[in-house]
Amino acid sequence: MFDALTVREPLAPAVLLCDRHPADSVAFTVIEQDLSATDLTYGELQESSERAAAALARLGVRRGDRVATLMGKSGNLVTVLLGLWRLGAVHVPLFTAFATPAISVRLSTSGARVVVADGNQLDKVVPLVSELGLTVLASGPAPDSAPEIPDWEQLLSAEQAGMPAVVLNPEDLLVEIFTSGTTGAPKGVPVPMQALEAFSAYFHHGLDVQEQDVFWNAADPGWAYGLYYGILAPLAAGRRNLLLRGGFSAKLCWQVLERFGVTNFAAAPTIFRSLRAEAPDGVGPLALQRASSAGEPLDAETIEWATRCLGTAVRDHYGQTEMGMCIVNGWEETVSREIRPGSMGHALPGYRTEVLALEEDTAAAPGEKGRVAIDVPASPLMWFRGYTDNPEKTAERYSSDGRWYFTGDTGARDADGYTYFSARDDDVIIMAGYRIGPFEVESVLATHPEVAESAVIGVPDELRGERLEAYVVLRSGTGSPELAAELQQLVKTQYAAHAYPRAVHFVDELPKTPSGKLQRFLLRASRSASESEPPVNA
Repeated sequence: MFDALTVREPLAPAVLLCDRHPADSVAFTVIEQDLSATDLTYGELQESSERAAAALARLGVRRGDRVATLMGKSGNLVTVLLGLWRLGAVHVPLFTAFATPAISVRLSTSGARVVVADGNQLDKVVPLVSELGLTVLASGPAPDSAPEIPDWEQLLSAEQAGMPAVVLNPEDLLVEIFTSGTTGAPKGVPVPMQALEAFSAYFHHGLDVQEQDVFWNAADPGWAYGLYYGILAPLAAGRRNLLLRGGFSAKLCWQVLERFGVTNFAAAPTIFRSLRAEAPDGVGPLALQRASSAGEPLDAETIEWATRCLGTAVRDHYGQTEMGMCIVNGWEETVSREIRPGSMGHALPGYRTEVLALEEDTAAAPGEKGRVAIDVPASPLMWFRGYTDNPEKTAERYSSDGRWYFTGDTGARDADGYTYFSARDDDVIIMAGYRIGPFEVESVLATHPEVAESAVIGVPDELRGERLEAYVVLRSGTGSPELAAELQQLVKTQYAAHAYPRAVHFVDELPKTPSGKLQRFLLRASRSASESEPPVNA
């Protein structure tokens, strides 16, 4: 039976997420790279989060303050989050692959003044201490270059348990997470307490995580899917999730699935494709009963392979940072329907979705492409109200009467109500489930003295779904492999290690409208239509 959360009156987030569950129940199993594991119970998390709240309060953190984490999956991460939510502070997640400039933008925009970072991430934030007035705490051993950074675990050990949890209104914030778009800086998405209802609904109807399940959401908590459904939703439901520390590999993923008897698995399509590409010989029968994918469309070949080799189909789900998952091929028996390859499924209970005609706010005919939209008044789980301090970008997401929220994606709906993803109507690139705004990469490329302008596009990639390629106009001269490598390294160090262009094309000019607007869609069309001059690769 679905124990629905009610977050429509003032409540304490720590009670919802931690304190209300049996103290001896396991909340998370933290798995190391050697497959050793440690269980964290709700009782242990309540005690450690009370001390974490006391430590943060001693640093001056108060209700509504922003606290950022630059941390991988770990028990320390969960303790930090529960501690700051116990105070009513707001979590700002930072992806560990980000470089210092990308981190700086998110910290300065959110106003975060406290950052908890893994020891191997400290070198990225220490240079920002004076510039942004930061207090930085080290989770794990600090490098020699950061000898004076306070140790988070030592701060915890100095505090006593017993810090009470503040009571928040439904509209008070738990998280401020950033999402990238076509132009401009990343946009802050405020996530209020009431969003827990929506996260719990997907956790139940979409993923169907049951009490006896061994659940594993493999997504990174620096991004929405990993945070919403790997941390928040399992805590709210009192279900255990596995947290695999360190880097991903297909071999290790296979080992975790087998060793820990995972029965319910959620991950990006890239992970399923990696498992398919590196399937080991002689792997034992898996316990897997349900598998789910999100972040980008799932191809039919992977669905067929999973059914045959994993013992279960992979059901595709659709959502956004701004709302979580809203269209699903749900596993729970009351919403489960046949899988139609290429389809995102049907609206999650609590949402009403529609495919609108491209030129007007009326339903498109079955099979016709249109704008995927949410009927806001008819969707009680719709919690997004707008980007932080960005009314212009917020207005772009809504119809003039406020009824429709436009996802920015196009799709089609068949006569049976199945929704099919077609394309994004902006230029955001989704690579291995990560949303990458081309503007951020282009802004980094523009800092190179030889670059006059550039355009970054997504190109189909069998493993990642999409990969980045850059088209670069130089101020003078011609491109070279050495310059291409230099530009790739520049993006790695100034934006994010995962978001560098896999190929660099040096061109004389970029396609633009008469008003000068970049037409990335023409580059994509040209790239897919012909194998022209090869890129200059590093």
